[in-house]
Amino acid sequence: VQLQASGGGLVQAGGSLRLSCAASGFSFSTSAAGWYRRAPGKRRELVATIATSGSTNYAKSVQGRFTISRDNAKNTLYLQMIDLKPEDTSVYYCNLVPWWGQGTQVTVSS
Repeated sequence: VQLQASGGGLVQAGGSLRLSCAASGFSFSTSAAGWYRRAPGKRRELVATIATSGSTNYAKSVQGRFTISRDNAKNTLYLQMIDLKPEDTSVYYCNLVPWWGQGTQVTVSS
C-alpha cells in the first residue's frame, strides 16, 4: 500500500493550492477518504472527508474555501484550497481508511 501526497508549498494569503494523494496497492474506490492537518504544537484535525458515494464533509474553518474530490479512475484524492489564510499553515495528511500518506507541508504567509 502506498499513498503519495504532493502539492504543498509556500503561498501568500489569499492564494490557492491543490493537494493530491496518489494511491496504490488497495481498492481505492471502496475506501472512505479524507484530508487532515496538524499545525506545530497542535493536535491533528479533520479538514474534509469524502465517502465512497461522493458525499463530503468539511471542518467549519475551511467550509466554502476547500473542496475535496476523488478520481477513482486515477486512484487519486484531491484537496483544492482557495483563499488560503495563515492559520491554514500545517502539514496535510491524506487518509484512505485505514492508511495514511506521509504528509505535505502547506505554508501560508501573511
